[in-house]
Amino acid sequence: MNKKNVNIDMERPISSLGVRGILTVVGAGPGDEDLITLKAIKAIKSANVILYDALINESLLNYATDDTELIFVGKRKGCYAFQQEQINELIVAKAKEKGHVVRLKGGDPFVFGRGAEEIDYVRQFGLQTFVVPGISSAIAVPAYQGIPLTKRGASESFWVITGTTKQHQLSNDVALAAKSTATVVILMGMGKLAEIVQTFSKENKQDTAIAIIQNGTRDNENVGIGTISTIEKIVSEKQLANPAIIIIGDVVKERAVLSSIYSEVTRSE
Repeated sequence: MNKKNVNIDMERPISSLGVRGILTVVGAGPGDEDLITLKAIKAIKSANVILYDALINESLLNYATDDTELIFVGKRKGCYAFQQEQINELIVAKAKEKGHVVRLKGGDPFVFGRGAEEIDYVRQFGLQTFVVPGISSAIAVPAYQGIPLTKRGASESFWVITGTTKQHQLSNDVALAAKSTATVVILMGMGKLAEIVQTFSKENKQDTAIAIIQNGTRDNENVGIGTISTIEKIVSEKQLANPAIIIIGDVVKERAVLSSIYSEVTRSE
């Protein structure tokens, strides 16, 4: 893969005059390389430049042509390869230089993926913009563990919430969700787990089922199942950490039923 380190002159403004280029924001799915759409593969194959994040499955980059420029712009172990403003400028610069830029993001780019922000930015410079939706980890990761987000008699709706806001605070929506009977899916919430537990405990939901799934849909998936009152101990015992998804609600109890059925099927084959 043709990975390159790219330096950006942050002091040099990008001219909007004469820009010719295309940005396609592509959802890479939740992690399993087979959970990518055909349209996403077509976009990758046609790209002149791919800017990709940390949460994608890097085997997807093998769909790119040999002369495609591959640039990692994600975050690993708390360190950013690029700040968001730099990524925005890099998209425009590369589109102007080479033509078709694919911005490859984990999950769905419009679910806490900042895809809309990047599109808003590049449109100021005359780029054509397209979106290829991806399978969101908020739905696919629980499904891989046999956890339905909705089920008649258990849950009629679900919330999908970011655990950490732009101000690095726990989202106020978590408190609202805790008052409901809906399934609650929290992304980017591991750093706020203690606050999440406290919020649900205030609503007398200490016995509510909760699942935490790390590296969902991947071979190294790690799962912890418990209740609001026990989950912090389970996280410590199983060494659960980011990237992980938190699912809270009665639907988590359905996992054992679905898993046992699956086990019976596999044993009979």
